Amino acid sequence: MTHLQKLGCIACLSAALVLAGCEKKFDPASGEASPAAVIETSNAGIVNVSNPEQFPAVAAESVEEPDKLSVTGSVFPDIAREVPVISLANGRVVDIRARLDDDVKKGQWLFSVQSPDISSAFDTYLKAVNDEQMNNKAWVRAQDLFEHGALSQSMLEQAEDAENDSKADLVAAEEQLKLFGVDKDHPSPVVKVYAPISGVIVGQNITDAAAAGVNLSGSATAFTIADLSSVWILCDVYENDLPKVHLGQEAEIHLDAYPNRPLTGRISDIGPVLDPSIRTAKVRIEVPNPGILRLGMFVTATFLSREKVEHAVVPASAILHLHDRDWVFVPAGGTQFRRVEVQGGDMLPGGREVILSGISPGEQVVKEVLNLEATVEAQ
Repeated sequence: MTHLQKLGCIACLSAALVLAGCEKKFDPASGEASPAAVIETSNAGIVNVSNPEQFPAVAAESVEEPDKLSVTGSVFPDIAREVPVISLANGRVVDIRARLDDDVKKGQWLFSVQSPDISSAFDTYLKAVNDEQMNNKAWVRAQDLFEHGALSQSMLEQAEDAENDSKADLVAAEEQLKLFGVDKDHPSPVVKVYAPISGVIVGQNITDAAAAGVNLSGSATAFTIADLSSVWILCDVYENDLPKVHLGQEAEIHLDAYPNRPLTGRISDIGPVLDPSIRTAKVRIEVPNPGILRLGMFVTATFLSREKVEHAVVPASAILHLHDRDWVFVPAGGTQFRRVEVQGGDMLPGGREVILSGISPGEQVVKEVLNLEATVEAQ
């Protein structure tokens, strides 16, 4: 007998022990009870018993409820709630007031940059102030001369144009200082950068004394702040299950870390492209975060279909839980029983359990199935 054949016999014998349990029948010759006879068969999952009446069967009941689809997913930030913290000034980081994973508030001082751009911008501003003052005096003088007939119309217009250009340059220089965050009345070569929103720092690209600004560091983004008050859960849904989901559909979210705190979200997007290797589409669920969802967490999302589906219902004692799988035994004719794998669902009052797949309503199942481990230990 090969190794595989031996394993098949062991599986059949284990199933037979579950049916046989510890019950015994009376032997008149010895006056003692003898074990119920179990006969192995060549069909996997099929056992013969000499006394099938010891294992009464009941018909599976029926219940209608929304069909369920459970998929796994991970927590991601909502990209619309992610904001980069940038340094428009190129220079060297001289002070960092926040770190990766810190909670920050809008307007909080995050870091400081010492930049030659500030000195250049302030120099441009001072020159713009001087030019505007000089051109303004020339404009006033040109008006006076024109009124006394000592200046032509074209010369007056040239003076007016020069004054307007000077004002424009001055406004631009002031805006440049504001863009860098510099107070024109109290200039400093060190500029402070503040948090644009409240949230959690999920990315950090700078350190003390490092370069800042796109021209020096290659990226203007120093930090990335994410508002995690609402997050995304991205799930993989198989191609065959896509008809069961739709935009706006509610999903119940279960966390391994907090099994007693289910959350509720809604589908906001169903990916238009399938993964060619595993034939799944990305389904995005938006979930308000009560503070327990962390980026990267694994979750289970359960969707309820719009239409109700008929499912079988059996006594909970008819289900054998073995190696993270559920089984029932159904009569196979005569003295034979067949082991059938099923998918269990919700528990119902009266010690009953919904069967999502494996058997149909009205199908006969063995009412009492002893726990396999306890049965083996009793033998």
